[in-house]
Amino acid sequence: MPHPLAPERRSSPRPLALELRVHGVHGAAPEKLLDDPRTVRVTGDATAAVFRRTADAEAEAHPERYAGRPVVEAYCWSRLTSGNGSRALWLLLLPFMVVNLAHWARPAVPDGAPQPRAVRTYGLLVRIIALSLTLLLIAAACEVALDLLAWQCAGSHPCTRSRWWLHFAEPGRWWGQPGRRLALAALVPAALTGLLWFLSNRTWSAYESQTPPAGHENGTGASGAPALGPALGRPGFWYGRRIVARLRAAHTAAGLLTVAAAVAVPVARRDAAAGAAVLESVGWALEALLVAGAAAVAWVVCRRGRTEARADHRLDRAATTLLPGAALALLGAVLVYACWSRPGWTSSGRLPGDFAFGLLMLGQGCCIVALAAVARSLYRRAPDPATALRGLGGPAVAVLACALGGVMSGGVAGRFADWLGEEAPAEPPVLLSWQAAVLPPVLLALACLAGLHAAGAARTRRRIAAGVAAEYPGSVPDRDRSRRIAGARTAAALTDSAPRFAAALSGITLLLGAGALAGAWLTGEVPGEAARGAHPLLEAAARAAQDAGSWLVGLGFLLFVTWGRRAYRDPAARRTVGVLWDVGTFWPRAAHPFAPPCYAERAVPDLTWRMTAWTGRTGGRLVISGHSQGSVLAAAAVWQLPPHVRHRVALLTYGSPLRRLYGRWFPAYFGSGPLLSLHRDVDCWRNLWRATDPIGGPVVPGAGPAVDRGPLPDPVAYGRTAEQPLPAPVLGHFEYQDDPAFAAERDALLARLSGPRPLPDDHCGADGARPGAAPAAPGTGAGTGLPAPRLSRERAEPGDPPGTAG
Repeated sequence: MPHPLAPERRSSPRPLALELRVHGVHGAAPEKLLDDPRTVRVTGDATAAVFRRTADAEAEAHPERYAGRPVVEAYCWSRLTSGNGSRALWLLLLPFMVVNLAHWARPAVPDGAPQPRAVRTYGLLVRIIALSLTLLLIAAACEVALDLLAWQCAGSHPCTRSRWWLHFAEPGRWWGQPGRRLALAALVPAALTGLLWFLSNRTWSAYESQTPPAGHENGTGASGAPALGPALGRPGFWYGRRIVARLRAAHTAAGLLTVAAAVAVPVARRDAAAGAAVLESVGWALEALLVAGAAAVAWVVCRRGRTEARADHRLDRAATTLLPGAALALLGAVLVYACWSRPGWTSSGRLPGDFAFGLLMLGQGCCIVALAAVARSLYRRAPDPATALRGLGGPAVAVLACALGGVMSGGVAGRFADWLGEEAPAEPPVLLSWQAAVLPPVLLALACLAGLHAAGAARTRRRIAAGVAAEYPGSVPDRDRSRRIAGARTAAALTDSAPRFAAALSGITLLLGAGALAGAWLTGEVPGEAARGAHPLLEAAARAAQDAGSWLVGLGFLLFVTWGRRAYRDPAARRTVGVLWDVGTFWPRAAHPFAPPCYAERAVPDLTWRMTAWTGRTGGRLVISGHSQGSVLAAAAVWQLPPHVRHRVALLTYGSPLRRLYGRWFPAYFGSGPLLSLHRDVDCWRNLWRATDPIGGPVVPGAGPAVDRGPLPDPVAYGRTAEQPLPAPVLGHFEYQDDPAFAAERDALLARLSGPRPLPDDHCGADGARPGAAPAAPGTGAGTGLPAPRLSRERAEPGDPPGTAG
C-alpha cells in the first residue's frame, strides 16, 4: 500500500483542496467571509459553525469540478463572545478577566528545561490575587447592603421615614434589631455569590466542556514521563475542567464566608460587650469555624495549578462539593445566630469595613511585589528583549486588575451613599475616598505621557511622509496623500508603545495606592479633612483630588451601567463589547473561575476536529487561513493536530498579532521559541502584514521571507492609475483577502502540499516530514481514510503530574 504522503500518480485525480477561513474580532457574517449571499451550514450549531457557499455544499462528491481552485468554507465563532443579552453581565467580571490574563503573561523558561519551582510560585501568587478580587467584590456588596443600608440608614429614623420600603426595619419593630437587619441584608451579597457560581457553572457547560480528541499525546521522554512540547500543543491545554471546578468551589466558599464574617463579627462584638455568656460562646465558636473555613479555602487554592500534559477529567469531589456546601451551612448558622433577640441594641457609626478593605489592599500589594520578583527571576533565565516590560508584564496586568476592582467597588459604595441622600448619615469607608483621590494624578500622568508620544508621532509622521511617494515608482508626489499614508503608518506604530503606558499606569497606581492606604490608616479621615491645616497648596490639592476623584468614579460607574444596559438591549453594542471578550477570553480560566468563559476551549477543538476529520475522510489538501484573532485560533488549532494530519495542512495568517501582541505579552506561549517551533513543525506557513496595520506584523523572527511576506503596499496605488482609476483606500488591518498577494500565497501553499515536497530550506521537509517527527501510520490515506479522532474517555489516573503552568 502506498505511503499516505507519497506524491499522487499522474493517472490519479488531484485531491480536493479546501481553504478554511477563520475571522477575527468584530466577527463577520458567513456571507461576507465567503463573498456570497447564499450560504449553508455544513456542521456546527447556532453558537459556532462551519459554513460554505450553497453551490459548494456537495463538493466532496464532485472533486473534478474544483480543478485548480479550492473549496472555501468559513468557521464563524463570534457568537461565543457576543451572543444573547446575558453577555452584558460579563462586564461585572472585567477585573476577573484581567487577572486571569496575568497568569498567562509570565516570562518564558529556557527551551527544553524542566518547569522550575518559580513557575508554580508565579501561578500560586496570581491565584491568590484572583481570590482577593472575589473577596473585594463581595466585600463591596456587604458594604452597600450591610453597612450603608442595614446598619447606618436603617438605624436612622430620618432615613427609614423617607423610604417606605424600610418602614419594617424601624427601631422598635421585630426587624428593627441590628442583628436581624444584618441577617436580612446578607441575602444580597450571598445572592451575588450564587449568581457568580451560576454564571461560571453555566458557561463551563455551554462553552468549555468540549472533550479534546485522544491520540494527540506528545509521547514520553527517557524517564517515562510525558514529553512536553510547546504548551499550546499539549493534550490538556484546552481542557481545564479540574482546576476550574476546584477554583469555583473555593471562590464560592470564600464569598459565602465573607458574608458570614461581615454578619458574625459585629454581632459577636456586641455579645462580648454585653456579657452574654452563652451568646458570646456561640459567637466565638462561629468565628473559629470561619477561620477554619478560610484555611480550607486557602489550601484548595494553593494546592494545585493546571495540568496540561493530559486531559484531566478527574474532579476533586471533596473540594467541589463539601467546601461550598459547608460554607453555605455556616452562613445559615450565622444568620440564625444574628437573628437571636438582643433587646436594647442599636446601631451607630460604621461597621469595621475600613480594616477589611485595607487588609485586602495590603495583601494585594504584597502579592504583586512578590509576583514581580518571581517574574524577574524567570526572565533572567531566558531573557528576550521583545518581552513586554522585561518580564514584568504579568505583574503590571495584575496591578490593573486590582485597580479595576478597587474603582468598581468604590464606585458602587460611593454612588449608593449619594443615592441615600443627605438625610441618611451613611458614609462609605475612608479608604474608598483615598482610592478615588488617586485617580486624578494617575490620569494626569498618563495625559502627559500621551502628549510626549503625540509629539514624537508628529515628528515621525513628517519623516515618513517625505519618502512615501518614492515607494511608488512613476508617481507624482502629493503632499496630502503622503501625509495620510504616513499618518496611518505612524498610528499603527503606536501599538508598540503600549508597554510604556502599561509600565507608567501600573507603577504610578502601585505607588499612589500604597500612599492612599497609608493615608487612610494613619489619619482615619478623607483626604480633604486629613490635609486641613497643612500648607494651603497641599490642602487645596488634597480637596481637589478628593472631589475630582469622587466625580470621576461616579462618572465611570454611570458609564459602566449605561454601557451594560445598552449591551443588553442592542445587539450592535453587544458586538462592540464582544470585542473586549474576543481578546481577553482567549485564555482558559487558570486563575479566576468567575472570569468570562474561554471561547478558545470550544473554538480550538472545533477547528482541530474539522481539519482532522476532513483530511482523513477525503485525503485532500487544506489551508487554514486566519485573520487577526482568527490567526491565533488557527495557530493554536494547528499546534493540536497529530503529526500525520499536520503534514497535510498549511497555515496562512494575515493581520496577525501572534508576534506583535501575543508574543510580547505572553512570551511563554507565543514567544520566539514557541513560534520557531511551530515554524519547524507545520509543513507550510505564510504570513501577510502591512506597515499600516496596528495589530498585525511579522510572526517568526529570523525566518525572513520563508514565512513573512511584507510589508504589503498599502494603499496598492499612490495615485490614479490604469488599474486603479479611483483613489485606493488605506486598508490597514482589514480586507487582506482583496490583496492579490492573498490568493497568490494561498495557491502556492496548496501547490506545495499537492506536488513534490519542498526542500527543507523552504520550511517544508523534502519527504513531507520533519526531522524527528513521527511518521504517518501505514495503511492510511485517501484510499482507507486517516484515523478519525476519538473522544478521550475518563479513566482512573495513578497520580497527579506536577502542574505545568503554575
